[in-house]
Amino acid sequence: MKVNLQTVKKVRIEMLPLIDIVFLLLVVFIYAMLSMAVHRGLPVLLPTSSFVNIDKSLVLSVTIKSDGTLYVDKEQIAPNDLAVVLKRKTEACKEPGVLLFADRSLSYQNLFRVLDQIRMANIHRISLQADFEK
Repeated sequence: MKVNLQTVKKVRIEMLPLIDIVFLLLVVFIYAMLSMAVHRGLPVLLPTSSFVNIDKSLVLSVTIKSDGTLYVDKEQIAPNDLAVVLKRKTEACKEPGVLLFADRSLSYQNLFRVLDQIRMANIHRISLQADFEK
């Protein structure tokens, strides 16, 4: 009679599936961190600056496109109604602030018209947004 004796194999931890899972988790965490970034304004070509700092505590975003159209939190408004809309949206805030996204090709005069409207709404915390200069 022939007895078949099998040798017991050692338990191994396979490394390839483990590496796949680690890279998958890394990608998920990177994507989650990028989705938490502040993206309140509409897409415009921002001017560049060597020192860029985003104040995340500001309440509203005002976007001015190159053709002069004006948006408050992605809602298009008339330029003359900006002060009224900002007053209405910030009446509950103690110290309201605005993130100002202005297209780089916008004229200086149009930018100052918008800044005047923001000041007429009694908002003195204004953060001009820019892209980081490489």
